[in-house]
Amino acid sequence: MIALPFAAVSAPPIEVAYMVASALFILGIRFLGKVKTAKRGNDVAALGMAVAIGATMWELLAGGKYDGTSWALWAPAMALGSGLGFVLAKRVPMTAMPEFVAVFNGLGGLASLLVALAEVALVAEICGQTGLNGLLQGNTTLSGHGGVAFAVAVFLAVIIGGVTFSGSMIAYAKLAGKVNKNRFGALGTTPVNVVLAILMLGASIWGAFLADSPEMLWLSNGLVALIALVLGIGLTMPIGGADMPVAIALLNSYSGIAGMTTGFVLSNNVLIVAGALVGASGIILTQIMCKAMNRSLGNVLLGAISESGGAASKEGYTKVKTTSAEEVAPLLDAARLVIIVPGYGLAVAQAQHKVRELAGLLEKKGCVVKYAIHPVAGRMPGHMNILLAEANVPYEQLFELDQINDEFAQADVVLVLGANDVCNPAANDDPKSPIAGMPVLNVWNARTVVVVKRSLSAGYAGIRNELFQLDNSLMLLADAKKAMEDLVTELKAQ
Repeated sequence: MIALPFAAVSAPPIEVAYMVASALFILGIRFLGKVKTAKRGNDVAALGMAVAIGATMWELLAGGKYDGTSWALWAPAMALGSGLGFVLAKRVPMTAMPEFVAVFNGLGGLASLLVALAEVALVAEICGQTGLNGLLQGNTTLSGHGGVAFAVAVFLAVIIGGVTFSGSMIAYAKLAGKVNKNRFGALGTTPVNVVLAILMLGASIWGAFLADSPEMLWLSNGLVALIALVLGIGLTMPIGGADMPVAIALLNSYSGIAGMTTGFVLSNNVLIVAGALVGASGIILTQIMCKAMNRSLGNVLLGAISESGGAASKEGYTKVKTTSAEEVAPLLDAARLVIIVPGYGLAVAQAQHKVRELAGLLEKKGCVVKYAIHPVAGRMPGHMNILLAEANVPYEQLFELDQINDEFAQADVVLVLGANDVCNPAANDDPKSPIAGMPVLNVWNARTVVVVKRSLSAGYAGIRNELFQLDNSLMLLADAKKAMEDLVTELKAQ
């Protein structure tokens, strides 16, 4: 093998680079906590990842831990992966961002699964007929691979990686409308999921502590990986569309935990830190989403909303008052306070730029414009914030539910753009409703509520919305972007 000029690079500089990368990750998350600094946080975290990747590549080229000629494998892989990531990130529309995030979560889980299996191959090759048992008995031929911690980390990486990958693919399919069911036969029911979990745990214990040959080690790992993939499908299938923001946050946490366990498998500090950060932040975000829906995580995972739709969802509306842009424009022209409630319909129509234009016209007329952001509006956490930021809406105009709810009573006009369940009075008025107790935006307290929707169809919860036929509500049945264009035209003519 040809000696590389920097082959004498020692481990400490690599670890220092990993520490720098970890610090940048932490700083990036800190910046991401505020809308004003979110872009900077993303850039800082990306720089941290570049440092971590660069340090790892340096170690590979130095031939310290791996064969220095492995660049022939990782260089094309890096080029292909980076190119695909760049192209997809540029081409994926904002409306498809939740699906994109789901796929990214899944790929992170798959990477953890494959890395863990690759380490198992190394173990099986070196241990010969002693299997993983040899490690637990102090096999010294595998530096950094010995002990119970390694055995447990391997199987955790396989389990969590497998569940994350298949679960994220189901989340993607449901978000993209490719899967519209909550079961695949019995798969997806709680009893089947429990049986799968028990079998997976048993196979893991067998492989980690009882396997006494490479063949048994491979068999146990294969069983664990297969069951984990099936269990991921079973756990995600029951989750309904209304709960997808929670599912995305939870799967993101899974991908981080899978990365962290892979870090223990590889004895890689930056993977441990980065994975722990993603895992912890994902869990925190999941809890925030559950609180916003006034539901427990277990309730979400069992798919309560998706199975609960009452008979009311099939009943028709009797006193809906429809309107037009010509009729709404004078109301906006005379308004002193307008609150805009964005929802997924706004995202589908890509109406955020027209909304910003309308808000600009109202502000020139002396009107105060605010945006009410529900934590689970859209199809992933922060979806509405991202859309409005893309249209350069000032972050000072964005208000969370707790900050804005008392102001609806002072609003002259509330524009509800494609939102449904997050402003449904049933959450407060109907104790039998699937969304009973869920904190919602009290838009009906405004003087006039204009709901912009393409139809009177139900939201993800599958129930009717009495807001549509309240005395102070008007329905502007149109695509959100077309409706905003018409309102801008009419408002300019006032």
